[in-house]
Amino acid sequence: MGPSLPLYGLDIETDTSCDGLDPREGGIVAAAVSTASGAVVLTGAEDGLLVALDEVLAGLTPGVVVTWHGAGFDLPFIADRAGTAGLRLGLELRLDHAIHIRRPLAGHAGAYRARWGSHTHLDAYQLFRDIGRALLLSCSLKTMARFFGLDPVEVDRARIHDLDPADLSAYVASDADLARRLAFLRWHAASPYIDHDHWPGASSPSRALTSVSEDAAVAGDRRVTRTRTAAGSAGSTPARSVPG
Repeated sequence: MGPSLPLYGLDIETDTSCDGLDPREGGIVAAAVSTASGAVVLTGAEDGLLVALDEVLAGLTPGVVVTWHGAGFDLPFIADRAGTAGLRLGLELRLDHAIHIRRPLAGHAGAYRARWGSHTHLDAYQLFRDIGRALLLSCSLKTMARFFGLDPVEVDRARIHDLDPADLSAYVASDADLARRLAFLRWHAASPYIDHDHWPGASSPSRALTSVSEDAAVAGDRRVTRTRTAAGSAGSTPARSVPG
């Protein structure tokens, strides 16, 4: 059975000309949101990129934002960079020490449950950890994608800053799409990992999340990538982070 709510893959790429793993030093240089009908890629000035990302997600039908390591990296990184820029996004985070991660993001104590506006969140890495352990495989996004017959875009991850705009856009769109497609492939096992079920006061989405949806199916070669270059923005207020 597939999801009835749409799945939206989300990925970011950070500036590797400095420490791109530390949001206190490196910024976000690209983001992508993948849907069943295509991907939106955002590049340009970081504050404008973050505002545009928030607007893209706000314009989508309520669904599930799917990341890979997003609980421990992408989402707190976004929240930190938005806070640095004085932006208020629809992203909310709640620290949860029960989530397994290898190491917390710099400046953080662990990983987070999340929601973004009307969307809940699934860190698909958590969904595939058991497969990696059972098969003695790395649980990296690319390894899991290849194992399940998907074709990831490959670049030198240590030199994101050297990619030309077309290659950067293709790479971030690919990673967002892979996260979404992998989540769809194991949706039957996803329920325990969906953050909605762990959010205080949230009603159970179990019925809505377990029936078939054509919109959530993998669209294959019909996919289209739309690219936006974000201008800078001002006058916003900080992103929200809810303590655990």
